[in-house]
Amino acid sequence: MDAATDATLLHKVADGVATIVISHPAKRNAMTAAMWRALPELVTGLADDPAVRVLVLTGAGPTFCAGADISSLTGDAAEPGHTTGPGAGGAADPRDLAVAAEEALAAFPKPTLAAIRGFCVGGGSQLAAACDLRFAEEGASFGVTPAKLGIVYPASSTRRLASLVGPGWAKYLLFSAELIGAETALRAGFLNELLPAGQLDKRVSEFTRILASRSQLTQAAAKEFTDGRTDRDAYWKDQAAGSEDTAEGVAAFLERRAPRFTWTP
Repeated sequence: MDAATDATLLHKVADGVATIVISHPAKRNAMTAAMWRALPELVTGLADDPAVRVLVLTGAGPTFCAGADISSLTGDAAEPGHTTGPGAGGAADPRDLAVAAEEALAAFPKPTLAAIRGFCVGGGSQLAAACDLRFAEEGASFGVTPAKLGIVYPASSTRRLASLVGPGWAKYLLFSAELIGAETALRAGFLNELLPAGQLDKRVSEFTRILASRSQLTQAAAKEFTDGRTDRDAYWKDQAAGSEDTAEGVAAFLERRAPRFTWTP
């Protein structure tokens, strides 16, 4: 817990689904420096947990994440002593903290889903884009806002955004720093599903149960391939050949029962 701001990351694991909750109610779940630093370690620990088959990222209350808590990332509040490299002085570059958290989410070896209400802005949209899937509730708002602050958006984050929405929408969002509504975000390709008010939790619960029941072998290979790791084709063929998932899937289909897949990352 960040005692000064009552800001923290909460998490739980139930029925194969890990849920991380961004909680900073005083500032619409804006991420403090401490929260940015904590996220990669938390995500890595959940990745190593064999009980976890799916990861959900969401925000406490009516907001997903309003971005970075600027007050915690500047001046004395930037927590000096955390450096950007050997021998470097002062605080870590806020962009480096956000990118490290984003990359940890993107590298999670199992399916990830951002469940979004309210504002998903700045660093919040960066975290959402790093997830494999994004479900939102009607009324949510989205924006990529570095142009309001004169900040250069990281190259990796820009490429990830462009891969989701295409270069035209990426430029629209980055050039203007304007917010768009949930229906526009769905049309642009940022969202996978848009739910009526009050239906987000139910749909996320249903869908994550589906994901948790599927073959992790298939999911892990598909995640790498869609993320551009086509050099791993031979590796995944070997994994499939040494796994019982295919035989189990076919047998379960013929026997009209739920499959019991055993391959794990």
